[in-house]
Amino acid sequence: MRIQIINGPNINLLGKREPSIYGEESFESYLKRLRMRYPSIDINYFQSNIEGELIDKIQESGFSCDGIILNAGAYTHTSIALQDAIRAVESPVIEVHISNVHKREEFRHKSMISCACVGVICGFGLDSYRLAVEALLGRGDK
Repeated sequence: MRIQIINGPNINLLGKREPSIYGEESFESYLKRLRMRYPSIDINYFQSNIEGELIDKIQESGFSCDGIILNAGAYTHTSIALQDAIRAVESPVIEVHISNVHKREEFRHKSMISCACVGVICGFGLDSYRLAVEALLGRGDK
């Protein structure tokens, strides 16, 4: 199985950015643990602060991997272009958020990409990514 994780803006600052919300661990550190937990899964990782690069990565991996885990960051709430990219590919996409966006500012309550994703996981810290991996494993041939 091959899974592509795509993280959007400011996720590169995990461990430094608002640790009371996002925790103190870097994504790279978490990714090592995630890969160790699932040694038989090829987990690829990409992060960008640029919307077009996220779209390019969805298009590049969306026909060849078994699933995409997408934390689009703030683009979640604004990007029709990401929604269109998700709809254009064959791979199932799971929207992930580290924090519970519904307990935060009102503008974070609306996602422009949820309607194109097979599911949404939020509020479980970095463990949201593990839950998304488990969801993709459970999909089988669905």
